[in-house]
Amino acid sequence: MGAYYTKEDITEYISKNTIIPYLFESAKKNVLVVAHRGACGGNIPCNTLASYGIAVKQGADMIEVDVEMSTDGKLFVFHPGMEPWHLFHRDRISRMNSADIAQLRYVNTDCVKTQFGINTFDEILDAFKNKCYINVDKFWGHPREISEAIRRHKMEDQILVKSTLSDKVLNVLEEVAPKLPFMAIVRDTHDAHESLMHRSIHYIGAEVLFKSEDCEVASPAFIEKMHKDGKLVWVNSIIYDYREQLSAGHSDDTALTESEEIGWGWLADRGFDFIQTDWPIMLINFLKSTGRYYR
Repeated sequence: MGAYYTKEDITEYISKNTIIPYLFESAKKNVLVVAHRGACGGNIPCNTLASYGIAVKQGADMIEVDVEMSTDGKLFVFHPGMEPWHLFHRDRISRMNSADIAQLRYVNTDCVKTQFGINTFDEILDAFKNKCYINVDKFWGHPREISEAIRRHKMEDQILVKSTLSDKVLNVLEEVAPKLPFMAIVRDTHDAHESLMHRSIHYIGAEVLFKSEDCEVASPAFIEKMHKDGKLVWVNSIIYDYREQLSAGHSDDTALTESEEIGWGWLADRGFDFIQTDWPIMLINFLKSTGRYYR
């Protein structure tokens, strides 16, 4: 139980001040498109002001950001562990101070250094306040610091956070950010749904990962129950590793190289509310051309 908010307090707040009414209303008509790390390519690196700006111009409903923290406590937008590939830098930025991180530059798709540095979380929040919806992924890394930054920017009604489930994350949410929209990241099943419904947090749904179409979280019955309980369901068409399926093969790769209907159409027709993609403009164009997107 949160120190200052009851479940009734949170429910009343949600009904008046949250992004969820917009998302639910939009999800009735559209599959919402999330731009994974923005829209990058060529000389434009992911997780930068540039890539996020391009994604917004392309029409993405939401942008996804990853957050890491320096040794002196400053938050940066960067995918943890990708330093050797995105920066040609051996050390983790979590082991560096903010002044040294500010000197780093991304490399492009030809492995040539670009003019783009690593943006701070504050810079991203300042740039996109009141312009688009933002998902903070991997919330489990620094939940308290991320929550405090969002509150400082007065952007609780524009941001949702996602995390695997842990006492650390849930306790921080209850203690310092009970009104912050939260999605649980679950694989194949979602056994914690009922218990999350009774926590003093703003639990809005789940990001589901599934290796086959037969998994519980990929079933129409599961999605229907989540909707009946007032929750949203997020699916990924992105691929981190082709050997590990996030959506039973209904992926960006399948959509772009084999069949858009098998890749993206199946996900849309299944009833998922969000599709996270590395190809936002392509997904939007497909959804519009097939009558699945009306914005």
